[in-house]
Formats: sequence, structure tokens, C-alpha cells
Amino acid sequence: MVVTGILLAYLAGWILEWRWLAVLGCVPPSFMLLLMCHKRQEALAAVRFLWGSEQGWEEPPVGAEHQGFQLAQLRRPGIYKPFAIGILLMVFQQLSGINAVMFYAETIFEEAKFKNSSLASVIVGVIQVLFTAGAALVMDRAGRRLLLALSGVVMVFSTSAFGTYFRLTQGSPSNSSHADLLAPVSVEPADPSVGLAWLAVGSMCLFIAGFAVGWGPIPWLLMSEIFPLHVKGVATGVCVLTNWLMAFLVTKEFSSLMEVLRPYGAFWLASAFCVGSVLFTVFCVPETKGKTLEQITAHFEGR
Repeated sequence: MVVTGILLAYLAGWILEWRWLAVLGCVPPSFMLLLMCHKRQEALAAVRFLWGSEQGWEEPPVGAEHQGFQLAQLRRPGIYKPFAIGILLMVFQQLSGINAVMFYAETIFEEAKFKNSSLASVIVGVIQVLFTAGAALVMDRAGRRLLLALSGVVMVFSTSAFGTYFRLTQGSPSNSSHADLLAPVSVEPADPSVGLAWLAVGSMCLFIAGFAVGWGPIPWLLMSEIFPLHVKGVATGVCVLTNWLMAFLVTKEFSSLMEVLRPYGAFWLASAFCVGSVLFTVFCVPETKGKTLEQITAHFEGR
């Protein structure tokens, strides 16, 4: 649903000015806020439908999910290991540069001399939706670790290729200052860069496809599988906070990295983080496919 929303935002941005796009963005949360009010009985009926009316379901007391959790329990391997893995999954997800790439996709395509950058952004959104759907279909067959490792390798090559594009075009007369990537640029391609522009476009599409196959959906799935029940609420909250904090920092500092490291340096730095994500997957992330929570906890505790 998240990637579908991103695609819809790209489609709307292709048609609307940014002011009207901002107004449009207020509509879904406003509807959600209104529809959430005074629907308690309907919510209870939905839960009974999902859990089954024969199970004698009753509402848990407020705060029950936090009972029994204490900071002292973080010394137990069955608690601190999944906690650390969940946090690092979110850190590596954002350090791949995905949010910066998605937010600045149109400007990046303009700098790459792609004529219709708005259409290119829509194509990126379509690729993300299709590959995320494909990952959902094969995830239980291929396994989480395999898809994470494959996704990381694809992102390593794509970000390296994108950085190579900017490095090769740095000296071009039509690319006199790549440090101003986020400033308005001309979209008229110079002849020497026409072929290289397709390297940039292909690298971007490959990066989005690779991310959508693994590092997009799987960290969220693993987060729901590796935490013991009595710490799941707190641990999930910490992981989500980490994700959005890293998203804020990466997005905020992306333009500064472009100025300090040049565009090619910024993408090569993202490539280095992707290498780290592959190593982290291979040596630290357990395979949870087909395993119960008790088996996963036993793995962390060395039993």
C-alpha cells in the first residue's frame, strides 16, 4: 500500500502543481481521521470475524502488551539480539538512500538529461509497485535472507553505476557544476551525454527494483517475526522511530552530501552502505521462513 501511495503521488505530481499536490495530500489522512471516529462496534465485529467467533475473544486491558517488559531484560540474548537486528535493519534500509532517491527522483532525472523527468518518476513508481508485489509472492518460498542479500547486491551495483555516470559526465561542458544537483537545471541533453543518460536511467530503475525485492518490504516483515510477544510493542515502536529518524536525517542531509562529496561521491557512499547491508544480512540476520516464534527465540538464545 505504501508503494501504491507513492505511485499515486507521482501520478498526481505529473498533473498538478506542487501547491495543489500538497492540498491533495491532506485528503487521505483527513478521511482516515473522520472514519476512525465512533466505529468501535464495527472494529470489534471485524476482529471477531478475523479471529473467529468461537474463540471467546475479549478485549485485552490497556497496557497489557507492555506488562512484564523491563529494561533489565535487554541483557538476555533472546531480547537484545532481535532488538539490535530490528534497529539495524531500519538503519540500513534508510542508509541505502531510498528516500532521498524517491524524493529527488525528478530532479535526478533532469540532471541526467532525461527529457520528460515527470514521466520517468512515474515509471520508477510503477517499477516499485510491480517488484514489491513480486517479492510478496516469492518471499515465503525464497526466504527472507536470500531476498535481502540479493536486494543488497543489486543496490550495490546500481548505486555504483549511478555514481559512475556522474563521475564520467563531471567534466562535460553541459555539466559544469554537479554540486548544484538540487538547483534548477536545463533538461536539454548535450550530444556527448545522450548515451550516458541511459546509464543513469537504467541505474535508477535497477536500484528501485532491487530495493523493492528485499530491503523495502522485508525489514518490516522481520520486525513482526523476531520479537517476543511481551516486548513486541516497545521494540516495534523503537524500530519505527529509528526508521523515520534515519529517513529525516538522510533526506535532510542529501543535498549537503551532494555539495561536499559531489553527486558521484554521494552515490558511492550509498553503495558502501549497501555493501554493509549485505554483510549484515549474511552474518547477523536469521532465516525466519517456516519457523515459529519459539524457534526464533531459541535461535537467539543459542538453544
